[in-house]
Amino acid sequence: MSFLLFFQRFTAVDWFGLAWFLFCWIGYERLVEGGWKGHPALLAEGHNLRLEWARQLVVRENRIVDCALISNIVGSVSFYANTSIYIIAGLFATLGALDRFMDTAAELQFAHTFSREAMELKLILLVTVFVVAYFKFTWSLRQFNVLSITTGSAPPRDSAPEVLERFAQKHAAVNRCAGDDFNRGLRAYYFGLAVLAWMLSAWLFILATAIVTYVQARREFDSPVVRALRDTGVE
Repeated sequence: MSFLLFFQRFTAVDWFGLAWFLFCWIGYERLVEGGWKGHPALLAEGHNLRLEWARQLVVRENRIVDCALISNIVGSVSFYANTSIYIIAGLFATLGALDRFMDTAAELQFAHTFSREAMELKLILLVTVFVVAYFKFTWSLRQFNVLSITTGSAPPRDSAPEVLERFAQKHAAVNRCAGDDFNRGLRAYYFGLAVLAWMLSAWLFILATAIVTYVQARREFDSPVVRALRDTGVE
């Protein structure tokens, strides 16, 4: 019974905002990864480029450039994985000093007054979002390590064309899996920013979720880089 009372601290607008948040996050991810018919996506263009990269890799005599590219990507993923740990630690510290945090938030004119229990649930949701991001980044990191091993196993460039093509397809598939999880981690960061707005107002949370979804969708389907790739005929 006490558990149910704990959740009753949320208002109807809070529950709607939470449902809206989950709908936007899960729905947007499915839209991007499933593809939107007639609208080239940055994700799909990146997959095409990964395959072209793999096909160039197998015919190169010296593959130092490819190793350097993978190392550069691994460094970026490691940075986000480490940052996620610091953010999670900071959020747990905020839970320990929740009264001071609520007093600071209450001083803002547009902030609403929340119960301690409701604020704890919101912080737990925020922690969960960044835990998801951490798992995505670390899994992506492991897959990029597998990609490094895959690169090292590349066949000689004078191998049969079907052998080279089969390896290129495998290399691109591993690269794609690693890149997809990295993108999922970045999306978690974006939607985590929307959850921050919930600390102030449920309506602000709903608005922030919509804005975050719109910004990501515009960058994915209609950003200058997508138009550049599409207009130059990259397939």
